[in-house]
Amino acid sequence: MGEIAEKNKNLESIKDKIKRLKKRVSKDNKGSSKVQKKPAVAAQANKDEKIIDTYEYLSNEMPISIKIFKKKGEFVPLYEVSISSITKNTEFILEKIRQELIREVNLGMVDIIDPKRSGKVEEKFRETIEVLIEKYFPDADKKTTGFLVTYLIQKSLGMGNVEILNNDGQLEEIAINSSDEPVWVYHRKHGWLKTNIIVSDEEQTKHYSTMIGRKVGRQITMLEPLMDANLTSGDRVNATLMPISNRGNTITLRKFASKAWTITDFVRLGTIDIGAATLIWEAIQFELSALVAGGTATGKTSMLNVLANFFPPNQRILSIEDTREIRLPTFLHWVPMLTRQPNPEGKGEVSMLDLLVNSLRMRPDRIIVGEIRRKREAEVLFEAIHTGHSVYATVHANDTEETITRLTGPPIEIPQNMLPAISMLIVQHRNRRTGVRRTFQISEIMDDGNPNVLMQMDLQRDKMKTTAKSKSLMRTLELFTGITKNELKRHLVEKEKVLKWLIKNNINTVNEVGTAMAQYYTNKDDLMKTVNANKKLGDLK
Repeated sequence: MGEIAEKNKNLESIKDKIKRLKKRVSKDNKGSSKVQKKPAVAAQANKDEKIIDTYEYLSNEMPISIKIFKKKGEFVPLYEVSISSITKNTEFILEKIRQELIREVNLGMVDIIDPKRSGKVEEKFRETIEVLIEKYFPDADKKTTGFLVTYLIQKSLGMGNVEILNNDGQLEEIAINSSDEPVWVYHRKHGWLKTNIIVSDEEQTKHYSTMIGRKVGRQITMLEPLMDANLTSGDRVNATLMPISNRGNTITLRKFASKAWTITDFVRLGTIDIGAATLIWEAIQFELSALVAGGTATGKTSMLNVLANFFPPNQRILSIEDTREIRLPTFLHWVPMLTRQPNPEGKGEVSMLDLLVNSLRMRPDRIIVGEIRRKREAEVLFEAIHTGHSVYATVHANDTEETITRLTGPPIEIPQNMLPAISMLIVQHRNRRTGVRRTFQISEIMDDGNPNVLMQMDLQRDKMKTTAKSKSLMRTLELFTGITKNELKRHLVEKEKVLKWLIKNNINTVNEVGTAMAQYYTNKDDLMKTVNANKKLGDLK
Protein backbone atom coordinates (compact mmCIF):
# COMPACT_ATOMS: atom_id res chain seq x y z
CA MET A 1 0.00 0.00 0.00
CA GLY A 2 2.84 2.36 0.89
CA GLU A 3 4.42 1.79 -2.57
CA ILE A 4 1.13 2.61 -4.33
CA ALA A 5 0.73 5.77 -2.24
CA GLU A 6 4.28 6.81 -3.12
CA LYS A 7 3.60 6.19 -6.83
CA ASN A 8 0.39 8.24 -6.69
CA LYS A 9 2.31 10.99 -4.95
CA ASN A 10 4.87 10.98 -7.79
CA LEU A 11 2.13 11.17 -10.42
CA GLU A 12 0.50 14.09 -8.57
CA SER A 13 3.89 15.79 -8.55
CA ILE A 14 4.17 15.30 -12.32
CA LYS A 15 0.64 16.64 -12.76
CA ASP A 16 1.42 19.80 -10.77
CA LYS A 17 4.61 20.41 -12.74
CA ILE A 18 2.87 19.90 -16.07
CA LYS A 19 0.12 22.35 -15.08
CA ARG A 20 2.78 24.97 -14.31
CA LEU A 21 4.57 24.07 -17.54
CA LYS A 22 1.34 24.44 -19.52
CA LYS A 23 1.01 28.07 -18.46
CA ARG A 24 4.65 28.77 -19.18
CA VAL A 25 4.75 27.02 -22.61
CA SER A 26 1.51 28.72 -23.63
CA LYS A 27 3.12 32.04 -22.83
CA ASP A 28 6.41 31.13 -24.53
CA ASN A 29 4.72 29.85 -27.70
CA LYS A 30 2.94 33.10 -28.50
CA GLY A 31 4.66 33.94 -31.74
CA SER A 32 5.68 30.24 -31.95
CA SER A 33 8.97 29.93 -33.84
CA LYS A 34 10.01 33.58 -33.67
CA VAL A 35 13.40 34.20 -32.13
CA GLN A 36 13.10 35.87 -28.75
CA LYS A 37 14.32 39.42 -28.94
CA LYS A 38 16.81 40.51 -26.33
CA PRO A 39 16.22 43.79 -24.50
CA ALA A 40 18.40 46.79 -25.21
CA VAL A 41 20.31 46.25 -21.97
CA ALA A 42 21.33 42.72 -23.09
CA ALA A 43 22.37 44.06 -26.48
CA GLN A 44 24.56 46.62 -24.70
CA ALA A 45 26.13 43.84 -22.63
CA ASN A 46 27.11 41.98 -25.82
CA LYS A 47 29.12 44.81 -27.32
CA ASP A 48 32.18 42.51 -27.33
CA GLU A 49 30.35 40.18 -29.74
CA LYS A 50 30.51 40.54 -33.51
CA ILE A 51 27.70 38.60 -35.20
CA ILE A 52 28.83 36.78 -38.35
CA ASP A 53 25.66 34.89 -39.30
CA THR A 54 22.18 34.01 -38.02
CA TYR A 55 19.57 31.58 -39.35
CA GLU A 56 16.78 29.24 -38.29
CA TYR A 57 15.75 25.67 -39.12
CA LEU A 58 13.48 22.92 -37.83
CA SER A 59 14.92 20.00 -35.87
CA ASN A 60 12.07 17.51 -36.30
CA GLU A 61 9.23 19.73 -35.02
CA MET A 62 11.37 22.10 -32.95
CA PRO A 63 12.23 25.60 -34.26
CA ILE A 64 15.96 26.19 -33.75
CA SER A 65 17.81 29.52 -33.92
CA ILE A 66 21.54 29.68 -34.68
CA LYS A 67 23.83 32.61 -33.99
CA ILE A 68 27.46 32.53 -35.19
CA PHE A 69 29.62 35.26 -33.72
CA LYS A 70 33.12 36.27 -32.71
CA LYS A 71 33.74 37.05 -29.06
CA LYS A 72 36.57 38.92 -27.46
CA GLY A 73 39.07 36.46 -26.01
CA GLU A 74 37.95 33.56 -28.25
CA PHE A 75 40.21 32.55 -31.14
CA VAL A 76 37.51 30.76 -33.16
CA PRO A 77 33.91 31.87 -33.86
CA LEU A 78 31.16 30.55 -31.58
CA TYR A 79 28.06 28.65 -32.72
CA GLU A 80 25.17 29.32 -30.33
CA VAL A 81 22.09 27.08 -30.43
CA SER A 82 18.78 28.18 -28.94
CA ILE A 83 15.40 26.45 -29.09
CA SER A 84 13.25 29.39 -30.14
CA SER A 85 10.09 28.36 -28.24
CA ILE A 86 11.69 27.37 -24.93
CA THR A 87 13.08 29.72 -22.32
CA LYS A 88 15.73 28.64 -19.83
CA ASN A 89 13.09 28.31 -17.11
CA THR A 90 10.84 26.16 -19.30
CA GLU A 91 13.78 23.96 -20.27
CA PHE A 92 14.60 23.47 -16.59
CA ILE A 93 11.02 22.38 -15.80
CA LEU A 94 10.92 20.04 -18.83
CA GLU A 95 14.11 18.39 -17.63
CA LYS A 96 12.61 17.76 -14.20
CA ILE A 97 9.49 16.24 -15.80
CA ARG A 98 11.66 14.10 -18.10
CA GLN A 99 13.42 12.61 -15.09
CA GLU A 100 10.06 11.82 -13.47
CA LEU A 101 8.79 10.23 -16.71
CA ILE A 102 11.83 7.98 -17.04
CA ARG A 103 11.20 6.68 -13.54
CA GLU A 104 7.52 6.08 -14.28
CA VAL A 105 7.86 4.42 -17.71
CA ASN A 106 8.91 0.76 -17.51
CA LEU A 107 11.61 0.53 -20.19
CA GLY A 108 12.37 -2.99 -19.03
CA MET A 109 9.38 -4.26 -20.98
CA VAL A 110 11.58 -4.46 -24.08
CA ASP A 111 15.08 -5.84 -24.43
CA ILE A 112 16.92 -2.60 -25.16
CA ILE A 113 20.14 -4.42 -26.01
CA ASP A 114 18.54 -6.17 -29.01
CA PRO A 115 19.01 -3.82 -32.01
CA LYS A 116 16.09 -5.47 -33.81
CA ARG A 117 13.71 -4.55 -31.00
CA SER A 118 15.19 -1.30 -29.71
CA GLY A 119 12.80 0.72 -31.88
CA LYS A 120 9.94 -0.54 -29.73
CA VAL A 121 11.41 1.28 -26.73
CA GLU A 122 11.02 4.63 -28.49
CA GLU A 123 7.54 3.65 -29.70
CA LYS A 124 6.40 2.77 -26.16
CA PHE A 125 8.01 5.87 -24.70
CA ARG A 126 6.33 8.07 -27.32
CA GLU A 127 2.94 6.51 -26.59
CA THR A 128 3.33 7.13 -22.85
CA ILE A 129 4.39 10.77 -23.30
CA GLU A 130 1.52 11.41 -25.74
CA VAL A 131 -0.97 10.01 -23.23
CA LEU A 132 0.42 12.20 -20.44
CA ILE A 133 0.48 15.32 -22.59
CA GLU A 134 -3.06 14.68 -23.86
CA LYS A 135 -4.23 14.12 -20.29
CA TYR A 136 -2.64 17.19 -18.75
CA PHE A 137 -2.69 19.43 -21.85
CA PRO A 138 -6.26 18.85 -23.16
CA ASP A 139 -6.32 22.16 -25.06
CA ALA A 140 -2.76 21.90 -26.48
CA ASP A 141 -2.76 22.07 -30.29
CA LYS A 142 -1.11 19.40 -32.47
CA LYS A 143 1.99 21.51 -33.06
CA THR A 144 2.65 22.07 -29.32
CA THR A 145 2.01 18.41 -28.53
CA GLY A 146 4.40 17.24 -31.25
CA PHE A 147 6.98 19.76 -30.09
CA LEU A 148 6.90 18.51 -26.46
CA VAL A 149 6.92 14.83 -27.48
CA THR A 150 9.90 15.35 -29.80
CA TYR A 151 11.82 17.31 -27.18
CA LEU A 152 11.29 14.73 -24.42
CA ILE A 153 12.08 11.70 -26.63
CA GLN A 154 15.22 13.34 -28.01
CA LYS A 155 16.38 14.14 -24.49
CA SER A 156 15.50 10.70 -23.09
CA LEU A 157 16.33 8.20 -25.83
CA GLY A 158 18.35 10.14 -28.42
CA MET A 159 21.57 12.16 -28.34
CA GLY A 160 19.90 15.21 -26.81
CA ASN A 161 21.11 18.53 -28.17
CA VAL A 162 23.68 16.77 -30.37
CA GLU A 163 20.74 15.65 -32.52
CA ILE A 164 19.78 19.29 -32.96
CA LEU A 165 23.23 19.86 -34.50
CA ASN A 166 22.74 16.84 -36.75
CA ASN A 167 19.64 18.46 -38.25
CA ASP A 168 21.49 21.61 -39.31
CA GLY A 169 21.99 21.23 -43.06
CA GLN A 170 24.87 23.74 -42.97
CA LEU A 171 27.11 21.44 -40.92
CA GLU A 172 29.50 18.86 -42.36
CA GLU A 173 31.05 17.49 -39.17
CA ILE A 174 30.17 17.22 -35.47
CA ALA A 175 32.96 16.45 -33.01
CA ILE A 176 32.77 15.55 -29.31
CA ASN A 177 36.35 15.66 -27.98
CA SER A 178 35.62 15.23 -24.26
CA SER A 179 33.13 16.33 -21.62
CA ASP A 180 35.56 19.06 -20.52
CA GLU A 181 35.03 21.15 -23.64
CA PRO A 182 32.12 22.18 -25.86
CA VAL A 183 31.06 20.19 -28.91
CA TRP A 184 32.76 21.42 -32.09
CA VAL A 185 31.16 21.64 -35.56
CA TYR A 186 32.51 22.15 -39.08
CA HIS A 187 30.29 24.64 -40.93
CA ARG A 188 30.16 24.68 -44.73
CA LYS A 189 30.59 28.44 -44.80
CA HIS A 190 32.49 29.29 -41.61
CA GLY A 191 34.74 26.25 -40.96
CA TRP A 192 35.37 24.95 -37.43
CA LEU A 193 33.19 26.53 -34.74
CA LYS A 194 32.83 26.00 -30.98
CA THR A 195 29.21 25.42 -29.86
CA ASN A 196 27.41 26.19 -26.61
CA ILE A 197 26.50 22.47 -26.26
CA ILE A 198 28.40 20.41 -23.69
CA VAL A 199 28.12 16.68 -22.99
CA SER A 200 27.49 16.17 -19.27
CA ASP A 201 30.21 13.55 -18.62
CA GLU A 202 32.33 10.83 -20.25
CA GLU A 203 29.70 8.19 -19.52
CA GLN A 204 27.20 10.19 -21.59
CA THR A 205 29.53 10.15 -24.60
CA LYS A 206 30.10 6.42 -24.14
CA HIS A 207 26.33 5.91 -23.95
CA TYR A 208 25.86 7.78 -27.25
CA SER A 209 28.57 5.65 -28.90
CA THR A 210 26.99 2.42 -27.62
CA MET A 211 23.55 3.53 -28.81
CA ILE A 212 24.86 4.38 -32.30
CA GLY A 213 26.73 1.08 -32.55
CA ARG A 214 23.70 -0.91 -31.46
CA LYS A 215 21.63 0.56 -34.30
CA VAL A 216 24.08 -0.74 -36.90
CA GLY A 217 25.05 -4.01 -35.20
CA ARG A 218 28.46 -2.86 -33.93
CA GLN A 219 29.85 -2.45 -30.44
CA ILE A 220 32.40 -0.36 -28.61
CA THR A 221 33.90 -1.65 -25.34
CA MET A 222 37.10 -1.40 -23.31
CA LEU A 223 38.37 -4.43 -25.25
CA GLU A 224 37.35 -2.82 -28.58
CA PRO A 225 37.72 0.91 -27.90
CA LEU A 226 37.54 2.01 -31.56
CA MET A 227 34.38 2.04 -33.67
CA ASP A 228 33.92 3.13 -37.27
CA ALA A 229 30.28 2.83 -38.36
CA ASN A 230 28.13 3.84 -41.31
CA LEU A 231 24.57 4.75 -40.36
CA THR A 232 21.54 3.91 -42.51
CA SER A 233 21.14 7.67 -43.10
CA GLY A 234 24.55 7.68 -44.83
CA ASP A 235 26.28 9.53 -41.98
CA ARG A 236 29.65 8.16 -40.87
CA VAL A 237 30.52 7.88 -37.16
CA ASN A 238 33.89 7.29 -35.55
CA ALA A 239 34.10 6.78 -31.79
CA THR A 240 36.96 6.18 -29.34
CA LEU A 241 37.10 5.41 -25.62
CA MET A 242 39.59 6.39 -22.96
CA PRO A 243 42.47 5.75 -22.47
CA ILE A 244 42.99 5.40 -26.25
CA SER A 245 41.88 9.02 -26.51
CA ASN A 246 43.38 10.10 -23.20
CA ARG A 247 41.55 13.42 -22.78
CA GLY A 248 38.14 11.77 -22.96
CA ASN A 249 35.73 9.66 -24.99
CA THR A 250 35.18 11.01 -28.50
CA ILE A 251 32.59 10.91 -31.27
CA THR A 252 33.18 12.31 -34.76
CA LEU A 253 30.09 12.38 -36.96
CA ARG A 254 30.55 13.17 -40.66
CA LYS A 255 27.16 14.13 -42.05
CA PHE A 256 25.75 12.85 -45.30
CA ALA A 257 25.11 15.83 -47.59
CA SER A 258 21.38 16.54 -47.88
CA LYS A 259 21.87 17.50 -51.54
CA ALA A 260 24.34 15.89 -53.93
CA TRP A 261 26.64 18.20 -55.85
CA THR A 262 25.94 18.74 -59.55
CA ILE A 263 27.87 20.34 -62.39
CA THR A 264 25.54 23.35 -62.09
CA ASP A 265 26.64 23.90 -58.48
CA PHE A 266 30.32 23.49 -59.35
CA VAL A 267 30.28 26.01 -62.22
CA ARG A 268 28.08 28.52 -60.38
CA LEU A 269 30.30 28.51 -57.29
CA GLY A 270 33.47 28.77 -59.37
CA THR A 271 34.70 25.34 -58.27
CA ILE A 272 35.30 24.49 -61.91
CA ASP A 273 35.73 26.60 -65.03
CA ILE A 274 32.98 26.10 -67.63
CA GLY A 275 35.60 25.34 -70.33
CA ALA A 276 37.10 22.61 -68.13
CA ALA A 277 33.61 21.25 -67.45
CA THR A 278 32.84 20.91 -71.18
CA LEU A 279 36.11 19.06 -71.78
CA ILE A 280 35.32 16.61 -68.95
CA TRP A 281 31.80 16.12 -70.30
CA GLU A 282 33.15 15.29 -73.76
CA ALA A 283 35.54 12.70 -72.30
CA ILE A 284 32.83 11.12 -70.11
CA GLN A 285 30.33 10.97 -72.97
CA PHE A 286 32.73 8.89 -75.05
CA GLU A 287 33.56 6.52 -72.16
CA LEU A 288 37.10 7.62 -71.35
CA SER A 289 38.20 6.64 -67.84
CA ALA A 290 39.14 9.31 -65.32
CA LEU A 291 40.84 9.49 -61.94
CA VAL A 292 40.02 12.21 -59.38
CA ALA A 293 42.94 13.16 -57.10
CA GLY A 294 43.17 15.53 -54.18
CA GLY A 295 43.97 15.88 -50.50
CA THR A 296 41.58 15.40 -47.58
CA ALA A 297 38.31 17.38 -47.86
CA THR A 298 39.16 18.80 -51.29
CA GLY A 299 35.92 17.56 -52.88
CA LYS A 300 37.04 14.32 -54.56
CA THR A 301 33.79 12.46 -53.92
CA SER A 302 31.78 15.56 -54.86
CA MET A 303 33.64 15.58 -58.19
CA LEU A 304 32.75 11.90 -58.69
CA ASN A 305 29.10 12.89 -58.28
CA VAL A 306 29.60 15.63 -60.86
CA LEU A 307 31.24 13.21 -63.34
CA ALA A 308 28.25 10.91 -62.90
CA ASN A 309 25.97 13.76 -64.05
CA PHE A 310 27.25 13.10 -67.57
CA PHE A 311 26.41 9.38 -67.76
CA PRO A 312 23.98 8.35 -70.54
CA PRO A 313 20.71 6.61 -69.60
CA ASN A 314 21.29 3.42 -71.63
CA GLN A 315 24.24 1.96 -69.70
CA ARG A 316 24.65 -0.12 -66.55
CA ILE A 317 26.52 1.63 -63.73
CA LEU A 318 28.02 0.08 -60.60
CA SER A 319 29.31 2.14 -57.67
CA ILE A 320 31.56 0.70 -54.94
CA GLU A 321 32.01 2.73 -51.74
CA ASP A 322 32.82 2.46 -48.04
CA THR A 323 30.12 5.01 -47.26
CA ARG A 324 27.15 5.77 -49.50
CA GLU A 325 27.97 9.19 -50.98
CA ILE A 326 27.42 8.78 -54.73
CA ARG A 327 23.91 9.71 -55.87
CA LEU A 328 22.70 9.27 -59.42
CA PRO A 329 19.39 10.07 -61.13
CA THR A 330 16.68 7.60 -60.15
CA PHE A 331 16.00 6.57 -63.75
CA LEU A 332 19.55 5.33 -64.45
CA HIS A 333 20.44 1.62 -64.57
CA TRP A 334 22.48 1.82 -61.37
CA VAL A 335 23.59 -0.75 -58.77
CA PRO A 336 25.12 0.91 -55.65
CA MET A 337 27.30 -1.40 -53.53
CA LEU A 338 28.87 -0.89 -50.09
CA THR A 339 31.78 -2.56 -48.34
CA ARG A 340 31.21 -4.19 -44.95
CA GLN A 341 33.54 -4.34 -41.98
CA PRO A 342 34.15 -7.62 -40.12
CA ASN A 343 32.09 -8.46 -37.05
CA PRO A 344 33.70 -8.59 -33.56
CA GLU A 345 34.88 -12.15 -34.34
CA GLY A 346 36.68 -10.91 -37.46
CA LYS A 347 34.23 -12.56 -39.88
CA GLY A 348 31.88 -11.33 -42.57
CA GLU A 349 34.07 -8.63 -44.11
CA VAL A 350 33.26 -7.57 -47.69
CA SER A 351 36.15 -5.46 -48.97
CA MET A 352 36.35 -3.04 -51.87
CA LEU A 353 38.47 -5.63 -53.70
CA ASP A 354 35.74 -8.26 -53.23
CA LEU A 355 33.15 -5.93 -54.72
CA LEU A 356 35.44 -4.79 -57.54
CA VAL A 357 36.18 -8.38 -58.59
CA ASN A 358 32.49 -9.26 -58.33
CA SER A 359 31.43 -6.20 -60.33
CA LEU A 360 33.26 -7.47 -63.42
CA ARG A 361 30.82 -10.41 -63.50
CA MET A 362 27.80 -8.07 -63.50
CA ARG A 363 28.31 -6.69 -67.02
CA PRO A 364 28.77 -3.04 -66.07
CA ASP A 365 29.42 -0.33 -68.65
CA ARG A 366 30.81 2.05 -66.04
CA ILE A 367 32.31 1.45 -62.59
CA ILE A 368 32.67 4.10 -59.88
CA VAL A 369 35.13 3.31 -57.08
CA GLY A 370 35.23 5.37 -53.89
CA GLU A 371 38.99 5.27 -53.36
CA ILE A 372 42.05 3.29 -54.48
CA ARG A 373 44.22 2.42 -51.50
CA ARG A 374 46.03 -0.84 -52.18
CA LYS A 375 47.90 -2.57 -54.97
CA ARG A 376 45.38 -5.34 -55.62
CA GLU A 377 42.50 -2.85 -55.88
CA ALA A 378 44.44 -0.79 -58.43
CA GLU A 379 45.37 -3.92 -60.43
CA VAL A 380 41.73 -5.02 -60.68
CA LEU A 381 40.68 -1.47 -61.56
CA PHE A 382 43.19 -1.25 -64.43
CA GLU A 383 42.20 -4.74 -65.54
CA ALA A 384 38.59 -3.52 -65.70
CA ILE A 385 39.64 -0.64 -67.96
CA HIS A 386 41.63 -2.94 -70.25
CA THR A 387 38.62 -5.27 -70.60
CA GLY A 388 36.44 -2.46 -71.94
CA HIS A 389 34.88 -0.84 -68.87
CA SER A 390 34.94 2.87 -68.11
CA VAL A 391 36.21 3.42 -64.57
CA TYR A 392 36.07 6.48 -62.32
CA ALA A 393 37.88 6.48 -58.97
CA THR A 394 39.56 8.71 -56.40
CA VAL A 395 43.08 8.70 -54.97
CA HIS A 396 44.84 10.81 -52.33
CA ALA A 397 47.39 13.10 -54.00
CA ASN A 398 47.86 16.87 -54.16
CA ASP A 399 48.72 17.36 -57.84
CA THR A 400 49.27 15.51 -61.10
CA GLU A 401 52.93 14.64 -60.49
CA GLU A 402 52.17 13.37 -56.99
CA THR A 403 49.31 11.25 -58.40
CA ILE A 404 51.69 9.50 -60.81
CA THR A 405 54.19 8.94 -57.97
CA ARG A 406 51.43 7.60 -55.71
CA LEU A 407 50.20 5.15 -58.36
CA THR A 408 53.64 3.88 -59.36
CA GLY A 409 55.24 3.83 -55.89
CA PRO A 410 54.52 1.70 -52.81
CA PRO A 411 52.02 0.49 -51.71
CA ILE A 412 50.08 0.64 -55.02
CA GLU A 413 53.00 0.03 -57.43
CA ILE A 414 51.22 0.03 -60.80
CA PRO A 415 53.71 -0.27 -63.72
CA GLN A 416 53.98 3.10 -65.46
CA ASN A 417 53.24 1.55 -68.86
CA MET A 418 49.73 0.70 -67.59
CA LEU A 419 48.87 4.31 -66.66
CA PRO A 420 47.71 5.44 -70.16
CA ALA A 421 44.56 3.38 -69.52
CA ILE A 422 43.51 6.39 -67.42
CA SER A 423 42.78 9.01 -70.07
CA MET A 424 42.17 11.95 -67.72
CA LEU A 425 43.35 13.12 -64.30
CA ILE A 426 41.26 15.69 -62.41
CA VAL A 427 42.95 17.21 -59.34
CA GLN A 428 40.87 18.89 -56.61
CA HIS A 429 42.34 21.49 -54.25
CA ARG A 430 41.25 23.21 -51.05
CA ASN A 431 42.84 26.51 -50.05
CA ARG A 432 43.91 25.98 -46.43
CA ARG A 433 43.69 29.70 -45.73
CA THR A 434 40.21 30.41 -47.10
CA GLY A 435 38.66 26.92 -47.23
CA VAL A 436 37.66 27.47 -50.89
CA ARG A 437 37.62 24.33 -53.07
CA ARG A 438 38.66 24.40 -56.72
CA THR A 439 39.45 22.04 -59.58
CA PHE A 440 43.20 22.61 -59.62
CA GLN A 441 44.46 20.67 -62.65
CA ILE A 442 43.12 18.69 -65.59
CA SER A 443 45.75 16.43 -67.14
CA GLU A 444 46.06 13.64 -69.67
CA ILE A 445 48.29 10.57 -69.47
CA MET A 446 50.47 10.15 -72.54
CA ASP A 447 51.56 6.87 -74.14
CA ASP A 448 54.76 6.67 -72.06
CA GLY A 449 52.83 7.05 -68.80
CA ASN A 450 53.96 10.63 -68.17
CA PRO A 451 51.36 13.36 -67.51
CA ASN A 452 50.59 16.41 -69.60
CA VAL A 453 48.84 19.18 -67.65
CA LEU A 454 46.21 20.72 -69.97
CA MET A 455 44.64 23.22 -67.56
CA GLN A 456 45.71 24.62 -64.21
CA MET A 457 44.08 26.96 -61.71
CA ASP A 458 45.87 30.24 -61.04
CA LEU A 459 45.03 30.49 -57.32
CA GLN A 460 46.06 34.16 -57.08
CA ARG A 461 43.63 35.21 -59.80
CA ASP A 462 41.17 32.37 -59.13
CA LYS A 463 41.10 31.56 -62.83
CA MET A 464 41.70 28.37 -64.82
CA LYS A 465 44.42 28.68 -67.47
CA THR A 466 45.22 26.49 -70.47
CA THR A 467 48.82 25.35 -70.00
CA ALA A 468 49.37 22.89 -72.89
CA LYS A 469 47.74 21.43 -76.00
CA SER A 470 46.37 17.94 -75.86
CA LYS A 471 48.71 15.24 -77.18
CA SER A 472 46.73 12.18 -76.17
CA LEU A 473 43.15 12.92 -75.09
CA MET A 474 41.94 14.51 -78.33
CA ARG A 475 43.79 11.93 -80.42
CA THR A 476 42.08 9.13 -78.47
CA LEU A 477 38.66 10.72 -79.03
CA GLU A 478 39.33 11.10 -82.76
CA LEU A 479 40.69 7.54 -83.07
CA PHE A 480 37.91 5.71 -81.24
CA THR A 481 34.89 7.85 -82.19
CA GLY A 482 35.70 8.82 -85.77
CA ILE A 483 34.86 12.48 -85.18
CA THR A 484 37.03 15.27 -86.58
CA LYS A 485 38.69 18.16 -84.75
CA ASN A 486 36.06 20.56 -86.09
CA GLU A 487 33.29 18.30 -84.80
CA LEU A 488 34.97 18.16 -81.40
CA LYS A 489 35.11 21.96 -81.28
CA ARG A 490 31.42 22.13 -82.23
CA HIS A 491 30.58 19.62 -79.46
CA LEU A 492 32.41 21.73 -76.86
CA VAL A 493 30.57 24.91 -77.93
CA GLU A 494 27.27 23.03 -77.82
CA LYS A 495 27.98 21.63 -74.36
CA GLU A 496 28.97 25.06 -73.04
CA LYS A 497 25.58 26.41 -74.16
CA VAL A 498 23.80 23.61 -72.29
CA LEU A 499 25.78 24.24 -69.10
CA LYS A 500 25.06 27.99 -69.20
CA TRP A 501 21.38 27.17 -69.72
CA LEU A 502 21.41 24.85 -66.68
CA ILE A 503 22.87 27.64 -64.56
CA LYS A 504 20.54 30.35 -65.87
CA ASN A 505 17.47 28.19 -65.18
CA ASN A 506 18.73 26.95 -61.79
CA ILE A 507 18.60 23.28 -62.88
CA ASN A 508 20.74 21.92 -60.06
CA THR A 509 19.34 18.69 -58.60
CA VAL A 510 20.68 15.26 -59.56
CA ASN A 511 17.44 14.22 -61.24
CA GLU A 512 16.99 17.52 -63.09
CA VAL A 513 20.56 17.59 -64.41
CA GLY A 514 20.33 13.87 -65.22
CA THR A 515 17.13 14.49 -67.19
CA ALA A 516 18.80 17.27 -69.20
CA MET A 517 21.73 14.95 -69.98
CA ALA A 518 19.39 12.12 -70.97
CA GLN A 519 17.64 14.53 -73.35
CA TYR A 520 21.02 15.55 -74.80
CA TYR A 521 21.89 11.93 -75.59
CA THR A 522 18.48 10.82 -76.85
CA ASN A 523 16.72 13.98 -78.10
CA LYS A 524 19.50 16.47 -78.76
CA ASP A 525 17.80 18.55 -81.48
CA ASP A 526 14.81 19.35 -79.28
CA LEU A 527 17.03 20.05 -76.28
CA MET A 528 19.18 22.51 -78.24
CA LYS A 529 16.03 24.28 -79.49
CA THR A 530 14.94 24.63 -75.86
CA VAL A 531 18.41 25.85 -74.84
CA ASN A 532 18.68 28.37 -77.69
CA ALA A 533 15.20 29.72 -76.94
CA ASN A 534 16.05 29.74 -73.20
CA LYS A 535 12.92 27.78 -72.36
CA LYS A 536 12.48 25.65 -69.26
CA LEU A 537 13.32 21.95 -68.98
CA GLY A 538 9.61 21.19 -68.57
CA ASP A 539 8.91 22.67 -72.02
CA LEU A 540 10.64 19.68 -73.65
CA LYS A 541 8.18 17.19 -75.13
